[in-house]
Amino acid sequence: MDEGLPRTVSIRGIVRETPKIRTFSFSEAFSFTPGQFVMVWVPGVDEIPMALSGENSISVQEVGDATSAMFSLKRGDLLGIRGPYGEGFTVRGRVLAVAGGIGAVPLLPLAMGGKVKVFLLGAGTEKDLPFRKALSGKTDLRIATDDGSSGIHGPVTAHLKDLDIRAFDHICVCGPEPMMRAVLKHLHDAGIAERGLFSLHRYMKCGVGLCGSCAIDPDGIRVCREGPVIRGDRLTGSEFGAYSRDGSGRRRPVP
Repeated sequence: MDEGLPRTVSIRGIVRETPKIRTFSFSEAFSFTPGQFVMVWVPGVDEIPMALSGENSISVQEVGDATSAMFSLKRGDLLGIRGPYGEGFTVRGRVLAVAGGIGAVPLLPLAMGGKVKVFLLGAGTEKDLPFRKALSGKTDLRIATDDGSSGIHGPVTAHLKDLDIRAFDHICVCGPEPMMRAVLKHLHDAGIAERGLFSLHRYMKCGVGLCGSCAIDPDGIRVCREGPVIRGDRLTGSEFGAYSRDGSGRRRPVP
C-alpha cells in the first residue's frame, strides 16, 4: 500500500479491557514488528498515533477528543489507518517487559508471541490492569498496584529489586515517563542501559519524520522514525524524563 495514504478499515469487534481501555479489532490485518505504531484517523475529529496490540487491533485509553470519539464508535464504523511506522522491539534471549497501564499495549504482541520471560505489569488499582488474563498464560506475570488491591503494593518498578536485572538480554519498557525514567536509572546504575528498549510517546503530526514535532533534544532523535522504541543508552542525557512538547512545540515538564 501507499504508506502516505490511510487505509479505510471497518470495526469488527470492541472489547472492554478496563473501564477506560478498549480494544478495537478491524477488518484488515497489518504486518508489523511489536512496538511499531499506526496513525489512526478518526473521521471528522483528528489523526493520532497508536501502537498496534495485534495484527488487526489497537487498544485505546480514553484521554482526549479523538479517543473519546472512538469510544462512541460501534461495529461497522470506519477508521483510517496509516502505517505501520517506526522501529519496534528487536529482542533475543531472555526478555523482561515492564509496563504501566496502557503502556502494556506495544509489549502485548511480544508476550503473546512467547518472547517475554517475565512481565511486570502495574496500574493504579486492580480494575485498571489491562490484558491480565491473556498475559498470565504466556509469561511469568507479576503485578503491582498503587493501592495494593492486586499484587505488590506500590509502583511496578518495586519488582526490580527482586530480579537479577543482569540476567536479561533485553528489558522492554513502556508506560508513564516517570516510571520509564526510573527503569532507565536502574539499568544505568547497573551498567546495562544499552539493554533497555523504551517505547516512547511523543506528540506527532506527520508520523513519517518530516515535521520534526516529535524530535528529542539534544540529538534530534525523531520518535516516529528512529523510535518509538529507542535504546536506553541513547536516551541517557536527553530530554527523556525531564520535559516533552505540546502541539505548539512548547516545552512542558514531565511530572
